Amino acid sequence: MTQRHDDIAQKVAELHRLQEDIKLGGGKEKIEKQHQTPGRLTARERMGSFFDPGTFVEMDMFARPLGREFGMDKVQAPADGVIIGYGKVNGRQAAAFAQDYTVITGTMGEMHGKKIAKITEMAGQWGIPIVGFHESAGARLQEFLAVSREYGNLFYLNSIYSGVVPQISGMLGVVAGGQTYSPGLTDFIFMTQDGAAFIAGPPLVESVIGEKISVEDLGGARMHASTSGVCHVVARDDQAAVDQMKELLGYLPQNCREKPPRLAGNDDPRRTSQHLLHVVGGGPRAPYDMHQVIKEIVDNGKFFEIHKDFAKSMVVGFGRLDGYSVGFIANNPLHMAGAITTKAAEKAARFIRFCDAFNIPIVYFVASPAYLVGSQQEKEGMIYRGASLLYATSEATVPKITLIIGKAFAGAYIAMGSKYLRSDVVYAWPSAEIGLVAAEGTVNVIYRKEIAAAANPEEERKKREEQFRNTYMSVYYPASYQHIDNIIDPAQTRPVLIQTLEALQNKKQELPWRKHGNMPL
Repeated sequence: MTQRHDDIAQKVAELHRLQEDIKLGGGKEKIEKQHQTPGRLTARERMGSFFDPGTFVEMDMFARPLGREFGMDKVQAPADGVIIGYGKVNGRQAAAFAQDYTVITGTMGEMHGKKIAKITEMAGQWGIPIVGFHESAGARLQEFLAVSREYGNLFYLNSIYSGVVPQISGMLGVVAGGQTYSPGLTDFIFMTQDGAAFIAGPPLVESVIGEKISVEDLGGARMHASTSGVCHVVARDDQAAVDQMKELLGYLPQNCREKPPRLAGNDDPRRTSQHLLHVVGGGPRAPYDMHQVIKEIVDNGKFFEIHKDFAKSMVVGFGRLDGYSVGFIANNPLHMAGAITTKAAEKAARFIRFCDAFNIPIVYFVASPAYLVGSQQEKEGMIYRGASLLYATSEATVPKITLIIGKAFAGAYIAMGSKYLRSDVVYAWPSAEIGLVAAEGTVNVIYRKEIAAAANPEEERKKREEQFRNTYMSVYYPASYQHIDNIIDPAQTRPVLIQTLEALQNKKQELPWRKHGNMPL
């Protein structure tokens, strides 16, 4: 009996020794090199910070490369360069993986890919979010055929579980090659401010097309956050990215069959705000920052913005109203007077579809003169890309509440949660102006003969504009035709939205049966 006990004890000791060796990844020197960049964590440190202490369950720790060609039989690759597992994040279940840059620069090999695919599929089947911490030089060329298969398998799983469970990617450090497409298929991408991502790095770009470009200009976080729209959130460093990813999960349900969690709050649901009158008090042409409106209304002024630096005339993000998780879509008059560009339309459409997939109610704040016109917008495909917002709003069956704050003209009025696209309740402030086009444009067409015949055409035009605006563009005119449901005191906005949201909690809406629609892309 003692001998058997000693044998087991030795085997357990060997297990612990092997586990500790694997946890060192590429070794102490490479870990130290990882830490030379301020704020940079190792893969295991990222996972340790992400999961609640003592809850992480690692899987496939003993995986290793199985290839024998090109010297791979002599390569030491603990855990094959990626850590996978599940645990709790702020008390709720989640799955995750983290590529280990200290092991063959985090490259995707056969077993490496199988591990990521495994945890992704498990998360989809278990109904829990999947979070990926990416840092990789791309494909492991020594295993090129196997890698192609694993890439394809992962892309397939990302696609079929889209809208089933939340999928969040952190691109921390540099992510290159085919490794970038998997994050591109997920719901949200976080990057650190010194991170970069591209399908081909500067040397390959120069050799193939002759373009000389820096890492930052080609695929830096700032470029992706402001120009390409690939990056949804830029974080200061690894720890900040982990913290923000955990915060985002707090607004989301575990899967598409659940509602998002409602938190107990300490912000009075009946709280009013006279400050809102001052924010927009400069008149219909005065610019103001829609962030001030949102933050004045949401619980404790807390707003988790998505795509902050991309297409700034549109604001999207998450907040809470009396503890309920809500997705906000708002025009921002501070940028381009709130006009909707091709990028702004796609930004809002993508966010709306995410909220709808995961049962998150939507609130629209409208203050836009129109879709932006001009040759550049047409070249960018405004007819298609602008239509994506119309499609997403129409398709969404979650509770939809609209508040018209300022201008609501033309297609922008329709697309931003109008009654015509089946928003459940549409409110307006007394400051709202609703119409097909601005009064100036309408008057110049309808009364062109009278203006031309007047003794003082300019004076006549201004008089006609004022009459038209006061009569037909005053918010009371569309209200009389039930284009809106009610006009509210701006100070009462928060309690009105909360009361409406509570009334909509049991909303059921069925769309016509179909395999799927054909969204304009």
